Amino acid sequence: MSGRLETPPAGLALLGTLLIALTLAALALHVPGADTVGTPLRAQVFVGVLAISVAVYFLAVRRVLRTPCRRAVWFVIAIAVLLRLLLLPSVPFLSSDIYRYVWDGQVQAAGINPYRHVPADPALSFLRDPAVFPLINRADYAHTIYPPAAQLFFAAVGQVTTTVTGMKAAMLLCDGLAIACLLRLLTLSGLPRERVLIYAWNPLVLWSFACDGHVDAVAVGLLALALLARARHRDGLAGAFLAAATLVKFLPIVVAPAFLRGGWLWRQVLTGAAVIAALYLPYLSVGTQVLGFLPAYGAEEGFATGQGFWLLAGLSHLVPLPVSAAWGYALSVGIVFSALSLWIATRHPPTGASVPVTLCRDAGILAACATVAASPHYAWYYAWLALPATVSPSPAVIWLSAAPVLFYIDPFNERFAWPSLVFVPALALALRAGLRDQSVPIAVSPRGAS
Repeated sequence: MSGRLETPPAGLALLGTLLIALTLAALALHVPGADTVGTPLRAQVFVGVLAISVAVYFLAVRRVLRTPCRRAVWFVIAIAVLLRLLLLPSVPFLSSDIYRYVWDGQVQAAGINPYRHVPADPALSFLRDPAVFPLINRADYAHTIYPPAAQLFFAAVGQVTTTVTGMKAAMLLCDGLAIACLLRLLTLSGLPRERVLIYAWNPLVLWSFACDGHVDAVAVGLLALALLARARHRDGLAGAFLAAATLVKFLPIVVAPAFLRGGWLWRQVLTGAAVIAALYLPYLSVGTQVLGFLPAYGAEEGFATGQGFWLLAGLSHLVPLPVSAAWGYALSVGIVFSALSLWIATRHPPTGASVPVTLCRDAGILAACATVAASPHYAWYYAWLALPATVSPSPAVIWLSAAPVLFYIDPFNERFAWPSLVFVPALALALRAGLRDQSVPIAVSPRGAS
């Protein structure tokens, strides 16, 4: 028995080794110097390799859920660290967003409000450098879209380093913070800690944060802190962390109803509002321009016409969409989501070890529903779903947290057919599990596991 506890099961070790090999194979497909994978054929092969990685990941998730092994947690963490170290030195080639992060940090280091000028503005010409400026997307027409908490993070990192690798390393620190919080949440729940694999080995998390350095890692780290604080009944602190996560990337606000269930509403609301006000204050000199590119982003992504939403994009193949289709869709989603939020927020509060599990289950449901409703076509928007799914593993949410690696290519150049490969299975899994009981059984004591 003790020998099995000291070493990971052979099956899990094999799966971890396969993930490493597949990650190296995917990296080898990138053409040095190319700002994407390379040729369209290479991109398709690359996504195929990532899809195989996801399949291996699903097998690993199934392994840790069905056959706990207490000491396997150190093997899981070791593989997670190694995978991140393999991707950290690589040049970001699936997204160029990180160059805007570094640029915004440099702008703030010069004492300039990052919302005031577009990067190509002559007023910022003295900051241009060959390593960052030429690679900024939308440099000639888009003010920065990133909210104040993200900007403060960029500014803080910019005081230490002005390199892309340095920014990626800072993102991985936030990613590591999320893993640490998950380990604590699993302990509070009485669950095997090796389940942290659900987040730590997720291929979409790896490529989004370790390769491309997306700012979503900061939001995930702060949301993990919020979940941990709420699980420990530190309601004011939970509200503060959730507000900060929301001002990194606005989407985390959708999980707020999960925090209100059985909590001190006024503490979370007041502290959250105070944090939001404090974070916006340093940037208000530009007035409404503090929203940056956000108002125009929706139109650019096709949300104004409805073509950016998966469901409406599908309907448009059957019937012409009216001008009001997007508004009607938004209103319908708002009504349904409000009802779901009210149902979650007002249910009987959990107690004891079930608090973190229920909290993460509710947060996972809200996060998945909101993300699918918005149906962004950028893969990294889905990586955050792996966080709540680690403590309350739902097949549908776990699928949504990894399968969007397919979105790194768009072979049909439209928003319905190819995304259906992700959304249709997710809906099938959700229907099969049921909205009220979609978690994998968790009544397993880590102390008796072998």
